[in-house]
Amino acid sequence: MKLRRFLLRYYPPGIILEYQRRNGDIETKSVDLLTLSPESDVDALVDQIILEEPLLSDSKKDVVRKMIYKLMDKLDGHNRSRKFYLYKILRAHILPLTNCAFNKSGSKFITGSYDRTCRVWDTMTGDELVSLEGHRNVVYALAFNNPFGDKIITGSFDKTARIWDAESGQCLHVLVGHTTEIVCVAFSPRGTVAATGSMDRTAKLWSVETGKLATALQQRPRLSYPS
Repeated sequence: MKLRRFLLRYYPPGIILEYQRRNGDIETKSVDLLTLSPESDVDALVDQIILEEPLLSDSKKDVVRKMIYKLMDKLDGHNRSRKFYLYKILRAHILPLTNCAFNKSGSKFITGSYDRTCRVWDTMTGDELVSLEGHRNVVYALAFNNPFGDKIITGSFDKTARIWDAESGQCLHVLVGHTTEIVCVAFSPRGTVAATGSMDRTAKLWSVETGKLATALQQRPRLSYPS
């Protein structure tokens, strides 16, 4: 692995390491500095980071030190008593995740995955509340109908979107009409219309009540005129 560059993450404080694998893939990993404060021992912290992080060597100490000072300067201008900590890690799916979203109150959140499911979670406890199953390919996009939070829409690589009851997990409507993967979804502010966007270069608006297509949006072909 080859280190490419450093990135700062101010809140919560940390350093992002961008690196390249042997196969050419670019990935990132986080060095979390959740207990960092203006009173932290910077030299000791730098030594600890260099010791524990395989991507870093002694030659990078000065860079790491400068980045920590930048983070401390930012913290110094805010509430000194603010603390950041990792709240919970959920082993949510058996395959990689694609997306996540909260309801308006933050009491629930949803996750989508390559395992073809969307799951609803209790934020405080981390308990799974319901699993939304029915898609035949990756669940790539998802959203609550905030501010209400009683419905969920999912968009999939199976070319369909689905509207679900957020409490029971019942599928209310299957939205069929796109010809390729659906990559973005949303509800209107009043929750009466759902929108889907696809790799087929179209967006579609659907009635949440009936699941019927209301409008299809497609770019008109440009006209050219002889000069």
